[in-house]
Amino acid sequence: MTGRRWSGRRAVCCLAALLALQPLTGCGDTGSADRADTGDRSVQRLLDRWGRAVRDRDEHAYLAAVDPAARGYRDERRQVFANLGAVPLASWEYRLVRTRGTGGRVVAETELRYRLAGYDTAPVTAPVRLTLVRRVGRWFVAGQESRQGGGQLWEQGTVTAVRGRSSLVLAVGQDQERMRVLAALADRAVPAVESAWSGGWARRVVVEMPASLERMADLLGSPASQYRGIAAVTTGEGGGAGAAPADRVIVNPEAYGVLGDFGRRIVLTHETAHVATRAATSPATPLWLSEGFADWAAYRTTGRTPRQAAPELANAVAAGRAPQSLPEDADFGFAGEAGRLARAYEEGWLACRMIAEGWGEDRLVAFYRKVGERKQRAGAVEAALREVLGIGAEEFTARWRSYVAKAF
Repeated sequence: MTGRRWSGRRAVCCLAALLALQPLTGCGDTGSADRADTGDRSVQRLLDRWGRAVRDRDEHAYLAAVDPAARGYRDERRQVFANLGAVPLASWEYRLVRTRGTGGRVVAETELRYRLAGYDTAPVTAPVRLTLVRRVGRWFVAGQESRQGGGQLWEQGTVTAVRGRSSLVLAVGQDQERMRVLAALADRAVPAVESAWSGGWARRVVVEMPASLERMADLLGSPASQYRGIAAVTTGEGGGAGAAPADRVIVNPEAYGVLGDFGRRIVLTHETAHVATRAATSPATPLWLSEGFADWAAYRTTGRTPRQAAPELANAVAAGRAPQSLPEDADFGFAGEAGRLARAYEEGWLACRMIAEGWGEDRLVAFYRKVGERKQRAGAVEAALREVLGIGAEEFTARWRSYVAKAF
């Protein structure tokens, strides 16, 4: 997970990779396996009907799959179904991973897969644990919980949707005007990022704004304290082959709300840059590069000087504390000192800015892509530097130190 804290004019962004389900194995006698397989097929048929009911907007069929005896859960599902009314779904399905338990009550580990019409090029995936009961020869859904993360926006209340030219804003508890302004900023961010990173992404962005910081934390499955002061986070999977999995920019209405127009513009452009670069980002990509590039794309056409855009680093240099090495991934953690976090982002931004000025913007993009082609960190930056820029890491760092000193 990566992030940026903005205080006053500055905001925080975060990149969170979705976790994959662990491979599952089982054993047993042939008869038990056959019976389990038959049971799993009947469970999958239930899940197929449930998913189809959501796609077809068929509330009766949706509730028919829910245990009649689970009245509280049934009422909850009725409300969630209504909350989904404005969400433009292209697909919605559940894939059974495994079941645990025997008899008339089992736990089903499933994977929800859905796409938003006109925006997602690949499904969003979310692990969901369902409790199933068998009554009069049929399986029913009797309860559920999210796994390895938070829930979905529509579980928090009625979703309102605003479409932009290149954006979709989904929100709970927000007024339409605020959503329209957010969509306009996202629409502006898409071409700004496209001019810096052309090709290889959908040129669309989906933004979610929950009702509060606490609700944002619920979506991300983490304590609210971890996101206090954070204006937005981007969720998604990096390094995928082919079409990049869907991303969501999740906005903290409280931290985002205290920013001025310029700060909000930078936040949305930065987050959109993460969406654009997702497929070219891998475990080999250091945070100084991924976050620095996103900042470079955001500030690229603003005319802001290093002193204006990197005040924490400017103060450090003036105090004789100029950085000697590029920031480590740990420097981007939220738990550390806020000034160090801000400087880490500013240092990464200046490294990318130096490449763009010294070698050209195309070389910066090529360098980013080349690093991301590797699957492991070791040696990735060194190899990409030599192949794309013609220098090694030691010389690059020395040039960067000189660039930072001259910038202020």
